[in-house]
Amino acid sequence: MNEATAPVTQDVVTIPRKLPEGGRVNLVGLTRDQLRDALIAAGTPEKQAKMRVGQIWQWIYHWGVRDFAGMTNLAKDYRALLADRFEIALPEVVTRQVSADGTRKYLLRIAGGHEVETVYIPEENRGTLCISSQVGCTLTCSFCHTGTQKLVRNLTAGEIVGQVLVARDDLGEWPEQGAPKNETRLVSNVVLMGMGEPLYNFENVRDAMKIVMDGEGLTLSRRRITLSTSGVVPEIARAAEEIGCLLAVSFHATTDEVRDKLVPINKRWNIKALLDALREYPRLSNSERITFEYVMLKGVNDSDEDARRLVKLIRGIPAKINLIPFNEWPGSPYERSDWERIEAFADIVYKAGYASPIRTPRGEDIMAACGQLKSATERARKSRAEIAAEAGL
Repeated sequence: MNEATAPVTQDVVTIPRKLPEGGRVNLVGLTRDQLRDALIAAGTPEKQAKMRVGQIWQWIYHWGVRDFAGMTNLAKDYRALLADRFEIALPEVVTRQVSADGTRKYLLRIAGGHEVETVYIPEENRGTLCISSQVGCTLTCSFCHTGTQKLVRNLTAGEIVGQVLVARDDLGEWPEQGAPKNETRLVSNVVLMGMGEPLYNFENVRDAMKIVMDGEGLTLSRRRITLSTSGVVPEIARAAEEIGCLLAVSFHATTDEVRDKLVPINKRWNIKALLDALREYPRLSNSERITFEYVMLKGVNDSDEDARRLVKLIRGIPAKINLIPFNEWPGSPYERSDWERIEAFADIVYKAGYASPIRTPRGEDIMAACGQLKSATERARKSRAEIAAEAGL
């Protein structure tokens, strides 16, 4: 088995929720059931536990409160008990960069001193938060800067949800008590398209998204959440049934020969196996369509023949094709397709009956664009020749 495509779920360490001896348990990232069990273990009577879960949940996820003393509908002695046993902790913001186009990139430090990146992209009618699921990545996709950083560990559910809370803090999005209700959402969409492969960290991603979708807290609809996978076929049906959000697939090639180089996981689950799993996803998740992400690489995957093969391959799958101009990074072995070539490719896809928007690169000046994320401590560049050799080019 190719090392780059081997399953990693059993080998990757996830930092436990409980802090070292004598420490407090972080409530961020606990599911409702886990929160209930933790409160009971701390001395909350079982008959009160459900009510207490609801109260604390709203304080953390609806009002954005970080201090138990501010939970004013709880008795003072109970607030003291909570403060003694628990904490409400988020990833630490190390740096915050703002692009000329308004994109914000956060470098966040998590347990163990590791770092991940989160990106907020403001648009005219929505704001999209791109969050990470792992420190580094195991997939070594040859066009992706993140793939040049070795996998360190999975993020916990709390560290995944924490990215959403950090962004809302920075944007000042929490409602004020007593103020008129405001339906405007700055973080209106969440995409799991940052560092890592979400389906290699399935349980933590699932639990985090259930918290994000919960109707008494962050209240993001499952149709406002998109999970992007490179093609971990065995987990796709499970994602449909247990998460049910929208699905995006890093497709990027129309032959196994090319996809093996661009997305090495294809050596384990090839295009046919991936498409077979994708045909079932809309039915299992009640989703309208699947998004196929296709990065445009000059002279590699951008020919008219590629476009025609693409529409033939996905025939019968409710889909749209996101064409992504390659976002270059230091040492990358590829170039962005010419704009005329991208438009010609898009025209073939569109005439075949599929939406084929060309994604506008955002945040390139702060290395926040698609495929450019990599934590600052891992910025040491491999040479272009080394990366090309690893990709088999």
